[in-house]
Amino acid sequence: MRVSRLYAPIPLATGQRIELDDDNGHYVRTVLRLKTEHPLILFNGQGGEYLCTVAEVSRKSVSITVEKWQDRSVESRLHVTLGLGISRGDRMDLVVQKAVELGVNQITPLLTERCVVQFKGEKRPQRLLHWQKIVQHAAEQSGRTILPAMPEIESLPAWVEQQQGLKIFLDPYAETTLAELTPEALTTGRRVTLLTGPEGGFSDQERNLAKAAGFIPVRLGARILRTETASLAALAAVQLLWGDFGKEPL
Repeated sequence: MRVSRLYAPIPLATGQRIELDDDNGHYVRTVLRLKTEHPLILFNGQGGEYLCTVAEVSRKSVSITVEKWQDRSVESRLHVTLGLGISRGDRMDLVVQKAVELGVNQITPLLTERCVVQFKGEKRPQRLLHWQKIVQHAAEQSGRTILPAMPEIESLPAWVEQQQGLKIFLDPYAETTLAELTPEALTTGRRVTLLTGPEGGFSDQERNLAKAAGFIPVRLGARILRTETASLAALAAVQLLWGDFGKEPL
């Protein structure tokens, strides 16, 4: 029997009895329809997970008994940061969800010159919260015990100056491929930073900014990929080359 997993951003300890927040309580009660003594897994994003049982279900609350901590990790040895040019609607949602499944550690939404998405008033924090919820649910589904970070929306010029490790930006006009990069380019900490553009790609000025900040332009094959395809293909490729998709991670 598959046991459902829920993210609970609170301190957890064996022997506790806790009341789930409104969102998780509603999900357990109304969507999963779990009953008393049904097993459940909770994790708080700090590593490991807790085997639990449902203690009580009522119309207003759901209580959980924390039974046992389990030291389990599915994290890659490769730390991947993704700078993601903001794209429209479902495209952005898809990349955020699948990037979590592919082992990304941090996703930063980036405002670029060719972004077609405009944020007015409360739309900016609302959209960020929406993406953070997608990260949470993808971590629950994929069995991750470390919650990937989704920080504030940033501008591309500010973001590129802060990055570390092997820095790559996806450019269909580049001459270098991922396979031509050497493992020695991975600096201390086994960090890779990927930069991908929105639907319209990067402007010439943005390409120059990225290269000046140490980013290496890389192409993914001979075809021009959509933004969502390029991001996910690159994540899978770096996990295969240097992460946990290969037989022996570097």
